[in-house]
Amino acid sequence: MDYDTTTMPAVYDAGRGYSRQTLELWLVAIEKAAGGPRRIEAILDLGCGTGRYSGALAEHFGAAVTAVDPSEKMLAESRRKNAPNVTCLQGHGEQLPLGDGSVDMVFMSMVFHHFADPRQVARECQRVLKPGGVVVLRAGSIDEIDGYPYLPFFPRTEQLIRHSLSSVAAMQSPFREAGFEPTSHEIVMSEVGASWPEYAEKIALRADSILVQLTEAEFAAGLAALRRYAAAQPADQPVIEPVDLLAFQRAQSRLK
Repeated sequence: MDYDTTTMPAVYDAGRGYSRQTLELWLVAIEKAAGGPRRIEAILDLGCGTGRYSGALAEHFGAAVTAVDPSEKMLAESRRKNAPNVTCLQGHGEQLPLGDGSVDMVFMSMVFHHFADPRQVARECQRVLKPGGVVVLRAGSIDEIDGYPYLPFFPRTEQLIRHSLSSVAAMQSPFREAGFEPTSHEIVMSEVGASWPEYAEKIALRADSILVQLTEAEFAAGLAALRRYAAAQPADQPVIEPVDLLAFQRAQSRLK
């Protein structure tokens, strides 16, 4: 998807953001996936979007973060945050604008399904990582499709998700081929709304690459159904989404 042809960057944070508590949960999970407490001085936030993780990663790890995304509109939102120790660069995962062995960790959030050539992306991660460096990949997968909270209200999204997303095994495959060792995989139950009405209003912003593929009529009907459902739910019932978190470690020496 070319985000620069859409208005999504301007509403992405409002539509996809979450509480500080949920962000802290993710930072702890990312640190655990990266191998626990360890010295991480340089991070690549690949497919950084609006930079909603970039500044948080820099602060949590005490690291310099290079935030890379192909969308200038997304990067403009990221630069507006003016987060300390974050440098924003335009680029693609298949040809990273970084030097060999320059980062300790590559972090990716909800971007794997946008790669044109995941195998080349994995090779580029291998190139820019220091020996023993890690890739931490946060992604939706078709394995968890039954748990996605908006799916019952927008029936065609199941077909779209199955076409767009991958299985965990399919996401692991290009990294294995590039010489990485898969080191962990867990399902993180992530709060995407403090209540169903809050979640419905986030969905109304349509800051989602699956939802934007629906027709206006499909989206309007689904949103109306979601709002009716939300109005009948307890005001303090959070909305939870399962998200896959995978980690891979780069070999200590470069492949020949």
